[in-house]
Amino acid sequence: MSTTAPAPAPAPLRPDPRPRSPGPRNATRAQRFGLGFGLLAAFIFALWFFAAILTPFVLAVCVAYFLDPVASRLARVGVPRWLGAGLLIAGLLAFALIALLLLYPLLISQIGVLLTRLPAYVTTISARLQDVIAAAEDAVAPMVLDPRLKDLAVSQLGSILVWLGTSATRLIGGGYALFNVFTFAVVTPIVGFYLLRDWPRMMGRIETWLPRRNAAVLRQLAHDTDRVLSAWLRGQLICCALLAVYYALALSAVGLELGLLVGLLAGIFTFIPYVGSMTGMITAILLAIGQFGNWRDVAMVVGVFLAGQIVEGYIIYPRLLGDRVELHAVWVIFALFAGGVAFGFLGVLLAVPIAAAIGVLARYWLRRYLESPLYLDPPRTGG
Repeated sequence: MSTTAPAPAPAPLRPDPRPRSPGPRNATRAQRFGLGFGLLAAFIFALWFFAAILTPFVLAVCVAYFLDPVASRLARVGVPRWLGAGLLIAGLLAFALIALLLLYPLLISQIGVLLTRLPAYVTTISARLQDVIAAAEDAVAPMVLDPRLKDLAVSQLGSILVWLGTSATRLIGGGYALFNVFTFAVVTPIVGFYLLRDWPRMMGRIETWLPRRNAAVLRQLAHDTDRVLSAWLRGQLICCALLAVYYALALSAVGLELGLLVGLLAGIFTFIPYVGSMTGMITAILLAIGQFGNWRDVAMVVGVFLAGQIVEGYIIYPRLLGDRVELHAVWVIFALFAGGVAFGFLGVLLAVPIAAAIGVLARYWLRRYLESPLYLDPPRTGG
């Protein structure tokens, strides 16, 4: 009887040194939708929750975005990025300080003139309005307008002018406005310097976070948004500065007492297409009626704004913006007013960048639709 050797005991299991598979490598549609929805919800929540303190930081981002091309050029000629950023921020601060020291006393004096002359302006404008109503009544038919209706229109116009004058005084000379200016003067330059210094590094880091599957498409969309936004922003800022100088000098040259104030505001608010220039022209016409009391001088004020519109439409915009801007004026107006209603000045700062991004996405999806079977399917023929 033969004997067999006992079977050896099994060796203990050793842990597999290879890393376990992280799971499926392809994200599901639900995961992609959840990521996009989560990022959008987090952005809206942060905007709502921190709206009270975000304005100087968003303004710093705008400053860094605007100055980044200049800083990059300085870096290419050998200037260290931190030094170039510091010089640009210091230069911007010096320019703002000089403008403040020169313009703020003039604006305050203009506000004083407005408050002093406002009752006389209201009386003169009311008299001219009554003359216009009487002439229109005589031209159309006698006794078409009720005298009480005419008196009500004149009194309401006077109330509106008084409210506009006092509102401008509170806006420019109020302590809250001065506090905001101080806050921006301290926080915005510091944050803007660090953002401008690290801008290429931050953009590169954000690019590494893009999902690899859609990185090329997202990169192209970001490039298109930057192209549209930079063209509109830089061109619009230069246009506003040129028109502000032109309106202020031209209105002062024709003798309008508040020409400096009205001209600067009209030029600054030109970034709202049509609305800013029309508001400035109407304000200047009312002030000219109140000051001069004759239509010849009022026509000179109107001529200043008509010349400004011609220069803006046929010289400034074609040369500075051309066909690079793909933001329709109506879309910009809607975005600015919607952002202002939702988040105040912060919403105005964010309105155009968000509008540019939405416009780029809309054109991208429109191209996708025009290349898809939803659009290319031939019509059915009856059989």
